[in-house]
Amino acid sequence: MPNYYPIMLDVRGRRVVVIGGDRLAAERAQTFAACGARVCVIAPEWCAELERVARELGEQLELRPRPYRPGDLEGAFVVIATTREPTLVEAVWREAQERGQLLNIVDLPERCNFITPSILRRDPLTVAVSTEGVSPGLAKLIRQELEQHFSHAYGALLRLAAEARALLRTQGVAYEQRDAFFQEFYRSAVLAHLEAGAEAEARALTAELLGKYGVTVPPSVGEAEAGASAADERSLAS
Repeated sequence: MPNYYPIMLDVRGRRVVVIGGDRLAAERAQTFAACGARVCVIAPEWCAELERVARELGEQLELRPRPYRPGDLEGAFVVIATTREPTLVEAVWREAQERGQLLNIVDLPERCNFITPSILRRDPLTVAVSTEGVSPGLAKLIRQELEQHFSHAYGALLRLAAEARALLRTQGVAYEQRDAFFQEFYRSAVLAHLEAGAEAEARALTAELLGKYGVTVPPSVGEAEAGASAADERSLAS
């Protein structure tokens, strides 16, 4: 097995071709679409899950109800195939190789030039677990265990941290002091407040910590950094 190089791909607006109509194809199509890709699924038959995903994604998902044909991969940035049919696998592999595309044929690492990890998302936190294709089951188990540790509140924590970071930078706080702030911020009770649904208390504590580093927290911090939702674009002191 190769030693894989971990990487995070920006697929926004990029074409992703998924060959297959089963549950795995539906899962991959939905995952890439959620990251902003333009997804095309090619398969003569679709499972109920894929039909549901197609309804939800609308124009973001193109369905071609037919078998794969040479040339179908034109313009693709990433290619995913869920088939195990040997002739089809080799045809897709050859075309993707000729076009220099990123290819993953599910459960056939010898016919992949990248593999997908088991992913835990607490947007914008992403934790990827990989055994480099040796044991996907173990990667899934580890990811499930991590889910117990990283609650959904981590997303809110990071969005709040982004607001604090913007204030620290714009008010000229030195890098060493910013690092010290975040060491204190992440060890504080901010996360516990968020996990308890007490966002006001989390923001008040964050404002108090910022004050220790000479940061003036305005009544409204305005637009938060990229990734924050409109609901989070509120004053740290409110």
